[in-house]
Amino acid sequence: MRAVRLLLLAGALYVAAVAPCAAQQPGRLSADEGDFVIRDFRFGTGEVLPELRIHYRTLGKPVRGTDGKTANAVLVLHGTTGSGRGFLGQNFGGVLFGPGQLLDAEKYFIILPDGIGHGGTSKPSNGLRARFPKYDYDDMVRAQYRLLTEHLGVDRLRLIMGTSMGCMHSFVWGATYSGFMDSMLPLACLPVEIAGRNRMMRRMALDSIRTDTEWKNGEYTATPSGLKAALYILVLMGSSPLQMQKNQPSRDAADEFLANFVAQRMRTTDANDFLYAFDASRNYNPQPHLEKITAHVVFINSADDMINPPELGIAEREIRRVKNGRFILLPVTDETRGHGTHSLPRLWQHHLAELLKATER
Repeated sequence: MRAVRLLLLAGALYVAAVAPCAAQQPGRLSADEGDFVIRDFRFGTGEVLPELRIHYRTLGKPVRGTDGKTANAVLVLHGTTGSGRGFLGQNFGGVLFGPGQLLDAEKYFIILPDGIGHGGTSKPSNGLRARFPKYDYDDMVRAQYRLLTEHLGVDRLRLIMGTSMGCMHSFVWGATYSGFMDSMLPLACLPVEIAGRNRMMRRMALDSIRTDTEWKNGEYTATPSGLKAALYILVLMGSSPLQMQKNQPSRDAADEFLANFVAQRMRTTDANDFLYAFDASRNYNPQPHLEKITAHVVFINSADDMINPPELGIAEREIRRVKNGRFILLPVTDETRGHGTHSLPRLWQHHLAELLKATER
């Protein structure tokens, strides 16, 4: 258990998904929960799901502006294999959503949806397994839009922010529904097609499951061992070398950490859900549409992010195509946590404060 706690502190990729969604943990903010069912949802592949259930959490209440549109809605989007529940912990919601804080739930209407294939939203493990529609990021964003507009009555967003996959969803949102949001805070991603080492790591995780004879095309009766290799990739993707060296300074400590993490995730992860979640990024590419984004954008990455390394120079190059865009690279410090820095608002909330002030109506 000590090693698992250290992993959470190190900001490893997507670990918020480990905890069961039903229980209210000490120190975790309380939120209203609900489900929105979309009938006959058509995916980009042409597949149709008779009922797509979107699970969500909200804090606060919507307020209308003088123009009649929603004035205080904030959409927060989670990372791959995570859920909206992950934002209710003390390190995130406890820093942003409390009284007097930047996104005080008494002032803002905060929406935390579970993406397709994640959390309490419809996913392969509900029964369809590998017969579940092959969703992608466009499908996930379209379902989020319908949740807001058809169910929650939100017709404008004060802010959209997202971490990792949620960061990529933010760019899809900005290009697809231009003018719907006043501001965007994408955290830990790149606004281009997933290629190079990032794609290779994802492909290694996918192939580890797909090529395992125990997977049986998704009809396995026991967790396929190939999931373990995929989890090894997950550890590397979210790793922070500085923090791991500090927290696991010996061979035995490193071995214990890895063994505990993999054992826990093997117990709590469904291989089909994992595979679908990773595969959903296959055709992500907002690059050709960045000029369509009209919202004010503050785009933040961390210099110790293995998934989005700063030496690529992609973020600095592409943000120039966003009319009201600005990119910020957080330097490596004793507080950053690699890719997981996206979930530590104490390190970047001053940039959020500037964005909110600049986009006040």
